[in-house]
Formats: sequence, structure tokens, C-alpha cells
Amino acid sequence: MVMTLRQERDSMGAVEVPADAYYGSQTARAVANFQVSGLVLPAALVHAMALVKVHAARVNADLGLLDARLAGAIIQAAREVAEGRLDHQFPVDVFQTGSGTSTHMNLNEVVAGRANEILTGRRGGREPVHPNDHVNMGQSSNDVVPTAIHVAARRAVADDLKPALVRLASVLEKKESEFKPVVKIGRTHLQDAVPMGLGDEFSGYAAQVRLGIQRIDAVRPRLEELALGGTAVGTGLNADPAFAPAVIRGLARETGIGFVETRNHFQAQAAQDTAVELSGAVKTVAISLVKIANDLRWLASGPRCGIGEINLPALQPGSSIMPGKVNPVIPEAVIQVAAQVVGNDATISFAGAGGHFELNTMLPVIAYNLLQSIALTAAAARILADKCIDGITANRNVCAANIERSLALVTALVPEIGYDRAAAIAKAAHASGRTIREEARAGGMLDEATLHRLLGPPFTT
Repeated sequence: MVMTLRQERDSMGAVEVPADAYYGSQTARAVANFQVSGLVLPAALVHAMALVKVHAARVNADLGLLDARLAGAIIQAAREVAEGRLDHQFPVDVFQTGSGTSTHMNLNEVVAGRANEILTGRRGGREPVHPNDHVNMGQSSNDVVPTAIHVAARRAVADDLKPALVRLASVLEKKESEFKPVVKIGRTHLQDAVPMGLGDEFSGYAAQVRLGIQRIDAVRPRLEELALGGTAVGTGLNADPAFAPAVIRGLARETGIGFVETRNHFQAQAAQDTAVELSGAVKTVAISLVKIANDLRWLASGPRCGIGEINLPALQPGSSIMPGKVNPVIPEAVIQVAAQVVGNDATISFAGAGGHFELNTMLPVIAYNLLQSIALTAAAARILADKCIDGITANRNVCAANIERSLALVTALVPEIGYDRAAAIAKAAHASGRTIREEARAGGMLDEATLHRLLGPPFTT
């Protein structure tokens, strides 16, 4: 989840670092003069950029372009960043230059400064390792930042979102099986419809989640295409032709993800269509979670004056004034997460339109919102599965009583007596307050054996 700079530092047990203590002091001090929000880019994005630096230094050394001693120090420093050990070194605001160059140069300076400390014992500086000439060799913000967005998002999907959705689908499928014998009234237009299985209802929820996983998986081939190698405008200026393919192979080996070089560097840097596509898929999952969460709230409403067909786990007191009231906390939290994800998707869609000529210049806000949406949706799916659905029980008596009272039960009589006569029974039952079974019996239209065959056995407490 994305946090403010102070929250990030507090969560790591870190303290405020004086400006002169930063490895990348030039950028750190400069951006302090125009903080807009106090929000920083997700650590996952910085870690992904640092992984690029690790493999870039290795490849440049292999190509004979970078001194092996300098490359070794860069690799060690960049590894420390990628492992989160220097997260407090990145104070740059989300709202910055649209290419993400401020954060990228902060990274180059941190890596160079730490590498110099490794080599000389003196923190910071630009000798012997230079942030541009050595750490950034063969690269540009314009290809590194889009690459990092794809790497960070792809890893977040694999490590966080997909396992959470698989868990949610599995728990729903468990409830589908558990509730298979429970018959309840269906509802359309918020009105009574024909009977159905409670397990059938949960099977629909499970299918929604499984389809959401498929939608996210469908973006994977495009998400695994990386912009690295295009440098400034997509032409690859100042990069050895062998550089990007070798770096990307290194990233693929390390992460176990099938990253490949983009088929067209110009689109990869000028547009962020894949980020927009992935955001749309995540938003669709979030909307599915809203449908599920809202149904659970309604089905558990009551406990005595609502539908009350299921029971949700009670997590906390639900009212500051009404003793004993318990609210559907988890479903309501999930719905609020979805609202945030929908808003993030609107932001990402707008930002995706910010590609002008050879560069999209809204990369930081895309990264921030996309990674937040992935993290929030994963967390919502996980908590919905573990803190809510796994503990749901069926109120079987309520389900059976609702069926017996429902006027929609008359639908089962239509094949036997026709639509119009069935409608007359429903109208009469509604006026008299009797059940369909009682009204049909009273009118003498059907004998007891036929009613039992068509409607099943009557509900008894």
C-alpha cells in the first residue's frame, strides 16, 4: 500500500535523515524545495529500477564498457536498494517531472554515492563512480521508468494480487460445496424470484473471481514487454545494441518472469497503454468484489428484521449507541477499497492519454496509482476471504421459511395449471396473507399430492 514519506519511514522503524546524510544529496535537497503532497513513489517501483541498475552494471562490464571494479560496487549498492535497505533515501514527491527523472536521478545518485562509499570509505560524491556516466550507462529515465513500472506491476500481480484472488476463489468454492444442500429464494430486481441453491449463489461469486484472474492473466504478455533499450526517444542512442537484451535476460532469470524486450520502443515510451489495460482489469476485479460484498451485506441483513439467510462473522461492535449491534465491517471495507480503485483507474486512464510525441509525461502518477490499486485489491480479496467468507454460516430455517412464504413459488404451478390461473393464485395469496400452497389448497385447484410434487414438502419449524 502506498504511504506518505513519514509513514513509510515509520513503518520501517527509520528516522528522519539529515539532508547531508543522503547518498544522493543533490536531488534529495533540490526536491525538498517543491514537495507537493508528501507522498513518495512506492518502494516496489524504486526496487524495480534498482534491479535494472544491477543488471545494467553487470552487462556493461561484460561488454567491456565499464570497469569491473566500478561495476562490482554499483551492483552491491544497487542490490542494497533493491532489497529495501535504503528506502529512506528516496524522499522525492510523486508529483514531479512527468518522466520520473527526479526519482530516477535520486536513484542514480544514491547508487553512485553508496558505491563510492564501498570503494573509498567516503559517502556520496561523483568519483570514482559517476551517477550518469557509470550507473546510468546505456539508459535514460525515458526507458528505465516505463520498464520499472512493468517490472514492479508484474511482480506485484504475481506475488500479491493473484495469490489473494486464488485464495478468495478457493474459499468461495468451499462455501459453494458446503451450501449445496441449502435451498433459498432467488431474487431479481430486489423482488422474490424462484428458488435456487445457496451454493449456486456462491458459485457465481467464485466464477466472478476466477474470471477476474483470467482477465489479469490476459494482460501478462504485454506487461512482460520492457521498454529498456530505447533510451531517450526510442532509437537506442548511446546504448550498445547488445545491452538491453542482455539486461532483460538477467531480469527474467532473477525474477522467474518471462520479460522480453518490447517489439516497438517508440510505443513503449510514448504510450502507457498496457498500464491502462492492467488498471482496467484490476478495476473489473474490484467491481466484482463490490457485487459480492454487497450481496453478503444484504443476505446477512437483520438479524431479525432483514433477509438474514446467512450469518457473517462478528468482528467488532457496530454501534456507539446501539448495544449489541454488529455491522458487516469487512464487506464495507472492501466496497471502499473498490471506490479507491475506480478512482485510481480514472486517474490512470487520464494519465495514459498524457503521451505526447515520444514520451508519456505522467509516469509517476501512473506508477503510484497502479501499484496502489494492485496492493489494495489484493489486501481486500485476502481479508474478504479470511475474515469474512471463510466464517459464513447458512441460516437454513430462514432460507426454508422464505421459500414457503414467497409468492414466486407459484411459478412451479404454471406447467400444471397455466400462467393466468397461477397468477390468480398469487394475487389471492397476496391479498389473504396465505402462502401459495395454502391458497392453492383452499381454492381446490390442486390436490395435496400434486402440491407436494410441484412445491416440495412444506416448511415446518
